[in-house]
Amino acid sequence: MKLIRRLHLFLGVFFTPLLVFFVATGWYQTINPERLKTAGDAETLLQKLRVVHTDQVYPGDREFSRPSSPKLFQGLIGAMSAAVLISTALGVFLAFKSVRGKGWVLFWLVAGLAVPVALLWAGRRG
Repeated sequence: MKLIRRLHLFLGVFFTPLLVFFVATGWYQTINPERLKTAGDAETLLQKLRVVHTDQVYPGDREFSRPSSPKLFQGLIGAMSAAVLISTALGVFLAFKSVRGKGWVLFWLVAGLAVPVALLWAGRRG
């Protein structure tokens, strides 16, 4: 149990900055859906961060930039995705192990699935 808690802690702490970045830039894209034609069109910091989110490269100066490869960053994102899935599963496991009223944990877990599905269903145009 100690190893599981430690693994959950370290995975969560290591990937928190990257997760916050993707949540923030994803939120920005949700409220500001305008798209740039190319990564080189990014001028403001928010536009450049949006390009990192969508294209996995940081846009450089148009005159001096070389083509960038997103492979290294994509590898980190793959590792982050796996770690988030593992950490989330460990968190749910720890929730069930550390709480007496396991019914509440199950209730909130089901609610966390049902609420987004219900909101998506309610937002359909028909």
